[in-house]
Amino acid sequence: MNTPDEEYNNLVKRVLDDGVWEEGRNGKTKAVFGHMMRFNLRNDELPLLKGKRVAWKTCLKELLWFMRGSTDNRELKNENVHIWDANATREFLDSRGLTHLEEDDLGPVYGHQWRFFNAEYTDRDECYEGKGVDQIAYIIDQLSNPETRTSRRILLSAWNPCQIDQMALPPCHVLCQFNVSNGDELSCMLYQRSGDIGLGVPFNIASYSMLTHIIARKTGLKPKEFVHVIGNSHIYEDHIEPLKTQIERQETIAKDDSVVKFVIKEARECLDDYKIDDFDIEGYNPMKAIKMKMSA
Repeated sequence: MNTPDEEYNNLVKRVLDDGVWEEGRNGKTKAVFGHMMRFNLRNDELPLLKGKRVAWKTCLKELLWFMRGSTDNRELKNENVHIWDANATREFLDSRGLTHLEEDDLGPVYGHQWRFFNAEYTDRDECYEGKGVDQIAYIIDQLSNPETRTSRRILLSAWNPCQIDQMALPPCHVLCQFNVSNGDELSCMLYQRSGDIGLGVPFNIASYSMLTHIIARKTGLKPKEFVHVIGNSHIYEDHIEPLKTQIERQETIAKDDSVVKFVIKEARECLDDYKIDDFDIEGYNPMKAIKMKMSA
């Protein structure tokens, strides 16, 4: 199996070599349609890219926010996470027709669908407990039972056509499936409709790999593999040169054969109770960050 950086760089090279130019809602991109990557998760391995520093704590804080079912951007801001800020402004919400939502209320985005799928959404402060479908609880229940863990129906969907227009931003990573093989090995496959290769995809790889580790621990399984399928894989025009720099670092990082480990220091009975301090990363010595501008 390729290293995480090799898998990622192969995608970058494919888009640079074979991609077609497209003019999108937020800029010019070079894109290909349909790509798959595979990442090893055995022995606590975490596919964090070494060719540039990935802000794994920011990524994990957002993941825990999803898992709690929150849609309140203020919670992320309080933890110094600003991924959603551009999509939570008064101006942006109004552009989506969400004039009834307060600033920093993102509508029924990922967390709402993960924990309360299709529950009628009023605002970020409403209690949705017992409403809609708790997909995370269903997944844990199915994977915890040896009689159901091999089901081919263990899916997590963030794409809800009934509520897309109520969301600040329609989900990019829309569907993942969990699969158990060899009796106790857990894999996850994500389908992502749209992938911003420069900034988003490294986060998506890390996020769903960490989610798989967390769910494996909760259900008594062993993490095996993360499979990442992307529909429209694109590179923004102003990200091309930074990504070429990242590819040039491959020769240097190839000399580093260390493995990055995801450490769950404190296993919580309730997933809602996890805090950032319950986790750590071992063996992560990446090259310095590469700055790229985020498109809203």
